[in-house]
Amino acid sequence: MEKYKNKYNGVVKVDDTTTRNKNIIITSIIGIVTNFFLALFKAIVGFLSGSISIVLDSVNNISDVASSVITIIGTRLATKEPDKEHPFGHGRMEYLSSLIISIIILYAGFTSIIESIKKLINPGKLEYTVFSIVVVIIAVFVKIFLGLYVKSKGKQYNSSSLINSGNDALLDSVISFSTLLSALIFLLTGISLEAYLGIIISIVIIKTGIDMIRSATSSILGERVDIELIKSVKKTILSYPDVLGVYDIIFNNYGPNSYYGSVHIEIANTHSIDYVDELLRNITSEVYTKHGIVLSAIGIYSIDKTNHDVRDARKRIKKILSKYNTVLQMHGFYFNKKKKTIQFDIVISFEEINKSKLYDEIYNKIKKIYPDYDINISFDNDFSVSI
Repeated sequence: MEKYKNKYNGVVKVDDTTTRNKNIIITSIIGIVTNFFLALFKAIVGFLSGSISIVLDSVNNISDVASSVITIIGTRLATKEPDKEHPFGHGRMEYLSSLIISIIILYAGFTSIIESIKKLINPGKLEYTVFSIVVVIIAVFVKIFLGLYVKSKGKQYNSSSLINSGNDALLDSVISFSTLLSALIFLLTGISLEAYLGIIISIVIIKTGIDMIRSATSSILGERVDIELIKSVKKTILSYPDVLGVYDIIFNNYGPNSYYGSVHIEIANTHSIDYVDELLRNITSEVYTKHGIVLSAIGIYSIDKTNHDVRDARKRIKKILSKYNTVLQMHGFYFNKKKKTIQFDIVISFEEINKSKLYDEIYNKIKKIYPDYDINISFDNDFSVSI
């Protein structure tokens, strides 16, 4: 978990962000140097042998160099301090750099398919040598090791840009192997599969680019937070004996490992305001210390555990809700006999198609039991998976 340099609720944390960014940049530089020399050797071999697939493989390595450069730029921009226009920092620049890398890969795919079609229409003369075969063999193994290395570093430092670059390198190893196979077939049989192989390679590159764009766009739009992180935070909050429930967990991501969020907790209505204030401060501090998440707000649902009418009403309504598979959870229950008011929230699955119909059914069933009561039901989306 990334740690932070700033002070929050009396907790000072060591800054690991600099180390993370330094390692991302070092990994990217290794990728730049490796891909530059691979591209250079492949370009020479491709032009000397007349192999379009080797030339395209070389172009693909150049796109990998550009990807690594963009990763470095994105990482540097993401470390900028918060400012007036961006008070939550610039961490999402890493997602933008990942999107740009995806677009470059997609562009390389379309360029490759055009060149392959040209080669299919006007095939040239192929002249493979032992040197060209050796270069392609070396390229296959180098790309496999580079891809696994970069991808592992991407996972280690939670960098989508490095993960995308690693996946691209592994794809390149498959492309290089296909090129090698094509060369061997030509040497053994005299049959040239260059143009056809180039088209297949191009389609694979295009598909990869589209998948990566979809993934990067999803991160920018905002995805559901990892379920294990949610469980871990909930466990931390529930470790306080007076916390009876944790609900409405919403974490907003402002870059890798950078979260701001809010939760609601249920506690008994017998606690003093001073005690509740201290409880909230302790929870906020511990969640930040353990998980690096800034809780900007903690809402309170009070529970009257001594009132038989409240317990009876809660039990009846829970029984009604249990009949519906898409109703995942009820919380924030409020029952006031004097004011004749019932209020609660329910979490609805995204699989529910007709929320209006569901609301009416639930409302009418409760109204039959409590005809004189003002019933207020709030529907919540399943932001954090009801656990």
